[in-house]
Amino acid sequence: MPITGQLLPGIRQLPTGYNVANSCRFNDGSSDSLTKTASTPTNNKKQTSSVWVKRSALSGSSNFGIMGFVDTSSPSNSRHHLYFYNDQLAAFYKDPTITRLDLKTNRLFRDTSAWYHIVLAIDTTQGTASDRTKLYVNGVQETSFATSDYPVQDITFLDSGETLQVGRLTTSGGSQQYFDGYIAEAVFIDGQALDPTSFGEFDSDSPTIWKPIDVSGLTFGTNGFHLDFENASSLGADVSGNS
Repeated sequence: MPITGQLLPGIRQLPTGYNVANSCRFNDGSSDSLTKTASTPTNNKKQTSSVWVKRSALSGSSNFGIMGFVDTSSPSNSRHHLYFYNDQLAAFYKDPTITRLDLKTNRLFRDTSAWYHIVLAIDTTQGTASDRTKLYVNGVQETSFATSDYPVQDITFLDSGETLQVGRLTTSGGSQQYFDGYIAEAVFIDGQALDPTSFGEFDSDSPTIWKPIDVSGLTFGTNGFHLDFENASSLGADVSGNS
C-alpha cells in the first residue's frame, strides 16, 4: 500500500501547546486506504469522527471518501461515509436500501492549500432531528445545507463485522472512491457524540485560528482509534490504546 508519512505542510505550529508531527499522503490513483473490521460497538447510537484533511485535488463530479464504514458482505447493505461530493462536505448513511442520513453543505471546500478539521458527531437518541447529526469545520458548526435529511430517532449506526475505512468510500455498486490528499489525526470515537473542543481549540493569540490538541486522554470505545501516522513502517498503527 504505497502511502508515506510526511510532516504536516500548512498547519501552523505554535511554540507551545500540542504539535502534530506527521500526516499521511493518500493518492487516489494508487487506491490508498486503511481498513479495520469492527467488533460489537460500545454504543451504536452514538459516535464521533474527527479528522484533519488537506486536499490535493478537487472532486468535480466524483466523491472522495474520508472516513466511514461499510458492510462488505454485500455492497447494497449498510454504508456510512464522510466525504467530499462536488467539493461539498457530505455525510451519508444507507441501511441497507433506505437513506437514513444525507447532509451536503452549501459551502464548497476548494482550497487545496488549507487544512480543514472536520468533526461528524452522531447521537440518534436526541429528540430534535438536527441534533442527531452535527457537522463541524475548524471548530464551527455547519448549518447551511443543500441537502439535510437527518436520521430517525434511535436508529443504530455500525454493527459488528462491518469494515471501518479511512481514505475511501464504497458505493452501492461495490466500487471504491478514494481520497486524494493528506490526512492527519484521524480519530474515531465509539459510544460518544463529542463536540470539536475535544479535538481542537482556538488560539488565544489569534482567535480565528483553529489548532489541534492532545486527544490521548479521550475514551475511544470498543471500535475507536487514533491514527497519528508517526510510525512510517506501520502507518495504520492505532495509538488510542485499542491496538
